[in-house]
Amino acid sequence: MTRRALAVALALVVSLAGLAAAVAGASPATPGASGARSSTAADDRMGAVVLIGTAGLRWSDVDEQRTPNLWLLLRDGSSAALSVRSVYADTCPVDGWLGVSAGGRAAAPRPGSAADPADRACPGPPSVVDGRVAQWPAYLRAARDERFDSRLGLLARQVTDAGLCVRSLGPYAAAGGALPDGRLQQWSELAPEDLLVDLNACPVTLVDVGVVRDPGAQTAGEAPSGSRAQQVRDIDARIGAVIAAGPNGADFVVASLGDAGRSERLRMVVARGPHFGPGMLRSGSTRQLGLAQTSDLTATVLAGVGVAVPDAIQGSPLRSDPAPDNSERRARERLQTLRDLDESSHDVHDLVEPFFQVFSYGQLVVYLLALVVWTRRLGSDEGRIRLLGRVRTFAVVAASIPVSTFLANLTPWWRFPVEMVSVVAAVLVFAAVISTVALRGPWGHRPLGPLAFVSAVTIAVLSVDVMTGSRLQLSSLMGLQPVVGGRFYGMGNPTFGLYGTATVLLATAVSSVLVARGARTAAAVAVGVLGAFAVVVDGAPFWGADGGGPPALVPAVVYLVLAVLGIRLTWKRGALVVAGVVGLFLVVAGLDWLRAPAARSHLGRFVQAMLDGTADDIVVRKAQQNYDLLTADLPLNLLVPLALLVAIVLLARPTSWGSRRLSRWSATAPTLRPGLVALVMMLTIGFLVNDSGVSIPAVGASLAAPLIVSVVVAFVLGEARAVAPTRAGRRARRAR
Repeated sequence: MTRRALAVALALVVSLAGLAAAVAGASPATPGASGARSSTAADDRMGAVVLIGTAGLRWSDVDEQRTPNLWLLLRDGSSAALSVRSVYADTCPVDGWLGVSAGGRAAAPRPGSAADPADRACPGPPSVVDGRVAQWPAYLRAARDERFDSRLGLLARQVTDAGLCVRSLGPYAAAGGALPDGRLQQWSELAPEDLLVDLNACPVTLVDVGVVRDPGAQTAGEAPSGSRAQQVRDIDARIGAVIAAGPNGADFVVASLGDAGRSERLRMVVARGPHFGPGMLRSGSTRQLGLAQTSDLTATVLAGVGVAVPDAIQGSPLRSDPAPDNSERRARERLQTLRDLDESSHDVHDLVEPFFQVFSYGQLVVYLLALVVWTRRLGSDEGRIRLLGRVRTFAVVAASIPVSTFLANLTPWWRFPVEMVSVVAAVLVFAAVISTVALRGPWGHRPLGPLAFVSAVTIAVLSVDVMTGSRLQLSSLMGLQPVVGGRFYGMGNPTFGLYGTATVLLATAVSSVLVARGARTAAAVAVGVLGAFAVVVDGAPFWGADGGGPPALVPAVVYLVLAVLGIRLTWKRGALVVAGVVGLFLVVAGLDWLRAPAARSHLGRFVQAMLDGTADDIVVRKAQQNYDLLTADLPLNLLVPLALLVAIVLLARPTSWGSRRLSRWSATAPTLRPGLVALVMMLTIGFLVNDSGVSIPAVGASLAAPLIVSVVVAFVLGEARAVAPTRAGRRARRAR
């Protein structure tokens, strides 16, 4: 075995062994760490559960005077913000109740002809005819068409199979308490005079206390009754009446299951009873304190009466994280925390698009203007050199902005009157600090120095955040958005786009320094170690839990290792790399599947879907999401794959214009070209294998583009400064 081949083997073994060790350590369930538990066995609870459902309520509606019953629940019970996102952008009341029935995402068909179902009016409540939900066949057809593997009636079936019964009170509750064939065990309208009897008939009682609808919100056959404030007061009064008549020793769970109109927000859930004292609710499915999702309610109801929670339910039983006491002060503090969760997630959702349009197009304008000035030789040589220096500074500041969008969440920017101003100010403060150190540090004078520093800071911040619960990502401009309900922890696609880009760029900078010194073996090992660390953080189920990241990152790292050692990537070697990546993904997903069902990430759930025969629904749905994103704004979105294709052509062929340009600086940055090829490879694979994968190259470019500009400008600036004295001397001689 040659020395180079040995180094390649060593680097790859380090990468794969590190990942295997991390994942192997995750194979047993760790309830203490994540709050998850086995969902295949019955809970230790045994009693009654009353789920009181409404829609449109949010934590900002809760007040000591205006909503006394909700305030008492907040003070004496455990609470959380609730993500009610279902199938469409807004969640109708019936969608929320169907989600409770299935323990997953479900929605009723909506009347109207608008292309986007979110633009149609919400369907009204179901009707009950001869003990059946009349609209049930339509609900089942919609569930099949939506491809979320929603098993309507799962809640009621689990309860009845255990020899217990479910009673549903109120029109919308019928959708939550129906069996898979649409039959209802026990159902009646919500009648105040019958509450005492109705609420003590079954261990599981689902109660619809009405909904809050914004003025102008359309619901088929219904209109908002009174002002919003009056609707909230009416709901609060009904909640108080239900709790007063409910069975002793029961757990009462109050949840706002839908939106109040087109405005999508986090809603509210609060639980009080023997298993829920004062404190915050913790969800094993979101892995976040104070943040739950609708499917958690299904698991909580089943666990509350000692019924096994099946694997098909996508949530986990809610747990109480107790507070020291039930004082008014602590209740107010919890209320502020819950309002912050709602406000930050709501505000950031509307800020993402305008923020990054200005960020992207602003850079483009600056770089184009600088290019025109330089190529047209406008102004004096000294002026153009000063301009290049400012462009380099601008590029490094721009490259510091992506990681600063996460650090901005260290400040409560959403509490200020103008959210866009406050979040931009917070981002710019952190970007100024990072870019100043990048340019003024001992590495600042090197062409690759700022690139390496900004990339290292990005990796460090995102790694620490993922390892400590993803709190900075939550409701950040580039991170996880709980109001959308896609992910609540780990590495989402935009975060991976940044993380993978920073990893490849840092590996490129480090390997360039080492190769320039003649230490190719050390450079290959360094790239392998950096890649292994990133793959572990990104792919480990207890950290990043990212199924689509490692298959994109590993080939890029392997290619860069081979390029550093001067080994050509043949078709045979490429096929071996692909096979290894697929095998690695299956090993990680398989080990995650061996964990307790409630502790699995989406990797393990995908394996279960393959065993259940429903994996094709997931694949089709994710492919449809990518297609919809690409075609939503066709001319603009097609620039992403087109740019990737152009970059591949320019960089992969040594005789291309791009590669010839880069070869001029090969002495200082010998691995720059293969590093950029590896980067394009990673972004391309990430785009192809992930749902909503178009965000990976788009977000990755927000870091890579300004850093590459800073490197190119640094090289051009060095050449210009070397030539400037010669030109000045010529002009002086001509003047004489």
